[in-house]
Amino acid sequence: MAQKAMPGTSLEGIRPTYTYKVVLLGSMSVGKSSLAYRYVKNDFKELLPTVGCSFFTQTLNLEVATVKFEIWDTAGQEKYHSVCHLYYRGAHAALLIYDITNKETLNKAKLWLRDLEKEFLPNEIVIALVGNKMDLAAEREVATEEGEEFARTKGLLFMETSAKSSHQVNDIFMAIAQDLLQREQEKASTPSLHRRSTVDLGEGGARTGCC
Repeated sequence: MAQKAMPGTSLEGIRPTYTYKVVLLGSMSVGKSSLAYRYVKNDFKELLPTVGCSFFTQTLNLEVATVKFEIWDTAGQEKYHSVCHLYYRGAHAALLIYDITNKETLNKAKLWLRDLEKEFLPNEIVIALVGNKMDLAAEREVATEEGEEFARTKGLLFMETSAKSSHQVNDIFMAIAQDLLQREQEKASTPSLHRRSTVDLGEGGARTGCC
């Protein structure tokens, strides 16, 4: 569940702040680190392979809320795969990233999705399928329609990005933020059974203390 931090303020009054853990999953060299670096620093670097996990933060000041992303960039090497579940435990969102010039990386992204499906309940987290390296579209091995269709059948967000040119990098994180905030609104507008039972007991007149 998302942890609500101290509420911020806006011209409209109190604006809540939400902190969300976002994990980046995918094969080595699909551009996970470059994508995170582009989003957080608005710069592009050919980074060395991630060892274990790297960590980034980014804050979005939106009209309805402040969103703080804690971005976990996991290593893509096969030897780290068995421990990556430790990094995405407790995540609110995941980006499954593949390289549009390498069909095998899409197959690996599908395996990551299976891992997430074992770890989380359906619709418990927001998952986006991201086809990176749009700047190399001339070398494409994965058609846009193939990524779209797989995402549609699995109920995932989908975009193609380029960490190098910045194409749709901000857009995919914004889509994730909007989806997460929509879920917050849905939870707030749907009282839990526990909340209703508490109100019913209160209307009975007798009020008891609790430790």
